[in-house]
Amino acid sequence: MPASFFLPGKLPRVGTSIFATMTALANRHDAVNLSQGFPDFPPSKELTDCLEEVNREGLYHQYAPMAGLLSLRTWICDHAARRDAALYDPETEATITCGATQAIFSAIQAAVMPGDEVILFSPAYDSYAPAVLMAGGKPRFFSLTFPYYRIDWDIVAQEIGPGTRGIVLNSPNNPSGAVLNAGDLDQLTALATRHNLWIVSDEVYDHILFDGVSHLSIASRPELRERAFVISSFGKTLHITGWKIGYCLAPKAMTSEFRKVHQFVTFAIATPFQHAIHRFLTRHQGALQEVGQWYQGQRDLFLQLTAALPLRPLPCPGTYFQLMDISSCWQGSDQAFCQFLIEKIGVAAIPVSAFYEDETDNQVVRFCFAKTSATLTMAADRLQRLADYQ
Repeated sequence: MPASFFLPGKLPRVGTSIFATMTALANRHDAVNLSQGFPDFPPSKELTDCLEEVNREGLYHQYAPMAGLLSLRTWICDHAARRDAALYDPETEATITCGATQAIFSAIQAAVMPGDEVILFSPAYDSYAPAVLMAGGKPRFFSLTFPYYRIDWDIVAQEIGPGTRGIVLNSPNNPSGAVLNAGDLDQLTALATRHNLWIVSDEVYDHILFDGVSHLSIASRPELRERAFVISSFGKTLHITGWKIGYCLAPKAMTSEFRKVHQFVTFAIATPFQHAIHRFLTRHQGALQEVGQWYQGQRDLFLQLTAALPLRPLPCPGTYFQLMDISSCWQGSDQAFCQFLIEKIGVAAIPVSAFYEDETDNQVVRFCFAKTSATLTMAADRLQRLADYQ
């Protein structure tokens, strides 16, 4: 028999994601799934009504423009102007994408040249490093300080090298929930201008913040805006992760390079969804502001329900995840704890070590509270069983 064809692959170290692994295990054991980051409740009826209306009209089922629906791009640019005092031209500086992940991938492919070093921070969303590697770049990781997950800018400044070309940021951060503050933007501005770095800023949780914390977009600083791809998504804010509608804002010259990649990755994004989102946002001006209030209520409920458990909540001012320190009730790894949770307790979580390139284990796990109150209550009831194993 002839030998099987072998394809070495560009990402030999990448396997099944931790999210798929934990969800499969959760399904096998009928566990309450607080591992994957998507809501278990429907989007706004007003939004789905807009989609039904668009579909009934029957006019919007062909390709959208490559850059996206102009009316939606205009709304996005107006929003950036109102919130961040950031002026973008919807014709030449805004692009609708297939979710934020595609926007991140396209931005990195547009910016990274073979051999370029790119600064990433751990723990990090799992798409950044593979995108850098596929572009021929070299990821350079810096660990966020535990337990508040802050950036130590002094260490970054000391370690940055002549081959460093860019930096990928995520605020509010997934998985930690940490949020960049004004001091962080000051430090970033000094570093980026001194070393002439481009920036990819992943801001998909920009409307999910708690306890009076505000989002400071990279777009709010002119010195950063001129060198940044600023990326967000309607998936998280409108509870429509399956629609996969994101966007990228960038200066004209950077957007030109971005679109060169974008057109060969996906070309156009689902036309009816773009129309529906634009209609909804135009008719419901306060919709995005209500998101944070809703999620703060779910976060507070989850913390209240789990207050008596031997799990220590860490501060998570942004995103719809709650980190828990398990060190007071578990002596093994966070991955082993998550497997134990599913098999013995009936609740699925994500080990935060999976977000580190070197699997740093601080004995912290991540729960998603973007769930109905009934789901959170069921999960909390099951988590009470932890007392049986003390």
